[in-house]
Amino acid sequence: MQTNENQTRFLLMALLLLYLVSRVLQLFAGQVPNLLIVILHVIPAALFAAIHGGRTYRSRDAVVFIGLCLAVGCFFESVSLRTGFPFGHYRFTDLMGPKLLDLPIMLALAYVGMGYSSWILGLIIMQSQDQRLSGKNLVVVPLVASCIMTIWDFSMDPIWADIDHAWVWRDGGSFYGVPPGNFFGWFLTTYVFYQLFALYIRNRKTVPAPASHWRLAILLYALSAAGNLFVVAPASLGDVFVDATGKRWLISSILWACRLISVFVMLPLGLLAWVRASRSVKPCPEQVTQFVSIE
Repeated sequence: MQTNENQTRFLLMALLLLYLVSRVLQLFAGQVPNLLIVILHVIPAALFAAIHGGRTYRSRDAVVFIGLCLAVGCFFESVSLRTGFPFGHYRFTDLMGPKLLDLPIMLALAYVGMGYSSWILGLIIMQSQDQRLSGKNLVVVPLVASCIMTIWDFSMDPIWADIDHAWVWRDGGSFYGVPPGNFFGWFLTTYVFYQLFALYIRNRKTVPAPASHWRLAILLYALSAAGNLFVVAPASLGDVFVDATGKRWLISSILWACRLISVFVMLPLGLLAWVRASRSVKPCPEQVTQFVSIE
């Protein structure tokens, strides 16, 4: 059993390393294929969520979480593409690869990895990682997790829209060309699938696990924050981004906004969760088999 646990930990660390590689590759924007960077952003994080989630709960619970992320995320994205609610009016370019009904498959999968990591941070910050999810935490944890994931989007949306041109906002917006309503859309979308998952696992405890287990998921969020420091703009973009309304935004200001949010909001959230994870209940010998088992 110890061998299985070590192998799983090695696999999770390898996936984190692949995700880190995707962030470092941003330093070579314009020299490395964009789709490769997108794939390395999304797939390792999604696989991490599936494997780590199968250890945190049960394998079928991890499948339910992933299913809710994909179903709810795709539903709201598809509605917004056609109506403007809840994110605003926008369209995707071809940067993120193949689309299904105008929605890039990679974008849909992007909900999974960071969605799971934000959920775990919410659990830990509210000290619910070793307790049954019930009472006020049945609602509070989804609310906190939604805030954490929305902050992630807050840090990266102008980068992907203005610098990478993964999507285009039809009417521009006051946050470096991004409409503020977009962040309401992210909060609403994530809250819906978090709340549904919370109701699904109501009164069920996570598998008792050491702090090191929880910190792997914290690392995924922290690497995302640190990775924002590696974002550079290709020289071909020039110094200014012009949104759909003709308003001009300095590329340097967009990059610094992303970095400041990452350093002063995302990383402190990760640090808080890291410290609180030390209060995690360590599994006793008879629980080790349950912890390392992936049903």
